[in-house]
Amino acid sequence: MKYGFLTGLIIGAVCLLNAQPRVHIIPQPADLQQREGVFLLDQNVQVQTSVAGKEITDVVRYFTAAVKQVSGYVLPVKTVATGKRICFSIVTTEGIGTEGYRLFVTPHQVDIRASKPAGLFYAVQSLLQTLPAIRTNQVLQIPCMDITDEPRFKWRGMMLDVSRHFFSPELVKEFIDLLATYKMNTFHWHLADGAGWRIEIKKYPKLTGLAAWRVDDWGQPWDWSQIRFNADRSKATYGGFYTQEQVKDIVAYAAARHITVVPEIEMPGHSEAAMAAYPEYSCLPHKHSFNETGDFYGKDVHPNYCAGNDSAFVFLQNILKEVMALFPSRYIHIGGDEVDKSSWKQCMRCQQRMKTEGLKNEEELQSYFIHRMEKFLIAHKRKLIGWDEILEGGLAPQATVMSWRGESGGIKAAQMDHDVVMSPTGPLYFDYYQGDPETEPLAFGGFNTLKRVYHYEPIPAELDKDQAKHVLGAQANLWTEQISSYEHVEYMILPRMPALAEVLWSKKEARNWKDFNQRLQPHLVGFEQKGLHYSRGNFKVDIKPQAVDGKLLVSLETENEDGTIFYTTDGTDPGTGSLRYEKPFEITGALTVKAALAIHNSMVRGRPAQQSFTLNKATGRPLQYATPYSKYYPANGPLTLVDGIRGTTDAGKQWHAFNGTDLVATIDLGQRTTAGSVTLGCLQSYGQWIFFPQWVKFEVSEDGQQFTEMTTIPNTVPLADKVPQTKDFTARFDPRSFRYVRVTAKNLGQCPKGHPGEGQAAWLFCDEIIVE
Repeated sequence: MKYGFLTGLIIGAVCLLNAQPRVHIIPQPADLQQREGVFLLDQNVQVQTSVAGKEITDVVRYFTAAVKQVSGYVLPVKTVATGKRICFSIVTTEGIGTEGYRLFVTPHQVDIRASKPAGLFYAVQSLLQTLPAIRTNQVLQIPCMDITDEPRFKWRGMMLDVSRHFFSPELVKEFIDLLATYKMNTFHWHLADGAGWRIEIKKYPKLTGLAAWRVDDWGQPWDWSQIRFNADRSKATYGGFYTQEQVKDIVAYAAARHITVVPEIEMPGHSEAAMAAYPEYSCLPHKHSFNETGDFYGKDVHPNYCAGNDSAFVFLQNILKEVMALFPSRYIHIGGDEVDKSSWKQCMRCQQRMKTEGLKNEEELQSYFIHRMEKFLIAHKRKLIGWDEILEGGLAPQATVMSWRGESGGIKAAQMDHDVVMSPTGPLYFDYYQGDPETEPLAFGGFNTLKRVYHYEPIPAELDKDQAKHVLGAQANLWTEQISSYEHVEYMILPRMPALAEVLWSKKEARNWKDFNQRLQPHLVGFEQKGLHYSRGNFKVDIKPQAVDGKLLVSLETENEDGTIFYTTDGTDPGTGSLRYEKPFEITGALTVKAALAIHNSMVRGRPAQQSFTLNKATGRPLQYATPYSKYYPANGPLTLVDGIRGTTDAGKQWHAFNGTDLVATIDLGQRTTAGSVTLGCLQSYGQWIFFPQWVKFEVSEDGQQFTEMTTIPNTVPLADKVPQTKDFTARFDPRSFRYVRVTAKNLGQCPKGHPGEGQAAWLFCDEIIVE
């Protein structure tokens, strides 16, 4: 028995050593061929590098430190190694670029080759992903494999907002470590905004002595209208800033991980904190500042630098001189977004500037401002990058555009031969929900799930081959209105950041959602073992209508590959004993569908998805638009206006949107139908630039050619009403027979006077045409 037991142990050990571990590298390498066998990483392994230089030494030191952390082994580094070895070498290799690498693993040697140190570093990340996340004293095996790899995009980034909530230098480094793990190479550091100034500027000490602090609001829900400042530091205790020495340390820390830190100093808007500290550089008279006693609200401070004041430009240039001395990044981000131009309109100096420079409006004044700052940066051999609003009034000659309001700004800039970084709110705002809001931590809004991030394509179809070359890449943004702790930061970027990393690194044709999910699972285990906070996924069921041959069908979908959907139509909550979803089912009358997910035959906690359907004579019928709806609000596609689902005050769901254009929709009822009313539902949300139509016209026809106007319904809701609301525009008439219905909703055209977007295109949101 003893011999049998010993034999079993030996066989088990041999099987363990011979077992072929599955490679689960993220991002997916360009080419990976797994071979038979493993390289055993033990105390007998030596590291060989015959190449001198600090960057090479840093990569090797990074690798050996990581191995020590998970194994306890201190691997000796030699110029000529013997026995089992891991070799680092710089070799010019055709076809892999400056960030590419070759990795060869045999049972006796690991060979890492790259043309630049960055490639070696990225090879190390792939290698480390084959090892345990933490030390467990298990046998360390690296699968035998050949990898040839390089990134698809140059700019692979993440933005962290430290203005709204401050994070310590140590936590910023942890953020950088997470980026490095997944081969991201750009850290966009949002250092200044209206809620606080976060970087030491020696020439202007009040920026950190006053503007970096606000009245304590820790633990309170974010509300910009309630952000208070006070010159008395015993009352203004919440905030913080980074000293120049801390900034240098963080920049060096990132550089050792081949990450470029791009600083952002917001201008000309979003500058309330700075303007309160130095009101002389804003448009005067200034209502509130640190020069007065007591609390004052950030919302009551002029948000902009004065474009008519030369001293304001000198102030900013002096700031940027100190910023450029700290950050070697080629790019300096100047913000440029959401500029409330009302102070410029009331400022005599700004109006005089417009007259002197021959500027037609405040949009051109903003362009003048950006042009002037770009000239300064170019003179210092730097490159300006800003949010897509810098297009307004004319784009600065060499500016790079970061497109956040969808992709339209990026498309326009690329077509003008300007470089672009794609960063649209959907799906790259990581402060948006990634799962069911019922079970997720508080988020800003929206819904950007892991799957949506993974399926994002940074190059829009509207760009031709040459224009597409201007797309440098993409980045996700983490605004921190609702995020006050680093644990929450981790939760919001994991695992969405690894998904984006694969989008930006791997070949488009190699991306596979199911395969990514399988490779992701060991990473999630690693997050658990390291104590990292992450979202376990979106367990929400999507209820989607379909129109087939005039019938309204409902399909149920989930992102979870292991989930089973159960649903009800009788008003009860679904359970494992309810109807199991197999295929789309028909809706024949008004009812409510509830659906929920079960994992391993246990229902997922949370409120089930729910959707009510109402049928009318137009439901599911073919519809044509004279002008296309915005691709940024696709809702349920062409069926949206006749899918039996009513829109709510949530602008992100169920609405078709038109930016500056009218809705003209024609429905074919399929046959002559008798009806006495037609309704169009619309949305107004002042803060989101969405306004009710000026009027809605209803027409009917028997042949689809000659239409008869039934009535035109004017809007009666004031444009200045800021409460989000829906409204039905309804035409009632004596019942008559017709086959076609045409509905025209007249867009407001431009945002009204006094609105932050005054003069810019207004949005028209419409949903559900009802014929009864």
